[in-house]
Amino acid sequence: MNGFLDTLRERVVVFDGAFGTWMQDKDLGPDDFGGAEFEGCNEQLVLTRPDLVAEMHAAFFDVAVDAVETATFGAFGVVLDEYGIRDRTFEINRRAAEIAREVADGYATADRPRWVVGSIGPGTKLPSLGHIDFEALRDDYETQVEGLLEGGVDVLLVETCQDLLQAKAALIACRRAMGRAGREVPLMVQVTI
Repeated sequence: MNGFLDTLRERVVVFDGAFGTWMQDKDLGPDDFGGAEFEGCNEQLVLTRPDLVAEMHAAFFDVAVDAVETATFGAFGVVLDEYGIRDRTFEINRRAAEIAREVADGYATADRPRWVVGSIGPGTKLPSLGHIDFEALRDDYETQVEGLLEGGVDVLLVETCQDLLQAKAALIACRRAMGRAGREVPLMVQVTI
């Protein structure tokens, strides 16, 4: 696919650290997010502070990680709707992947590839608890994944799953988006208990 799976068969692949915690150390204010109404929407930073997002990816590559995750943990409709920017889902995900891809390519060598992993989080509403309809969640994830794929991710990571229906919605969305894009990448799932 892109060497990622081959490398996993040979050795441990080291990922970056937490995006949110890294950003919290930067003492950001409303202007960094594009206004007070977006404060706390870290995913918005790929549009308003792409320099800072690129700096974060570079900081992780500087300490020799193999892969960085996109700044998209909550970058899908149900979460972005809380900030009134659901319509920017595709744009945010594509841009986040492009930023990570550009930085990763700058660190990659023939002997040491670097990968971009599309981060897909659980969101704020879980279908098993009746917070959101399964199909609506799946469709929100699908738009997110379409942006990540167009932006150039090497891997998709459905992470911090605590609801099996949420994970299923995300996985179906990934498969559908990859099918439509005509591009398949490795798909990983991380469960939190």
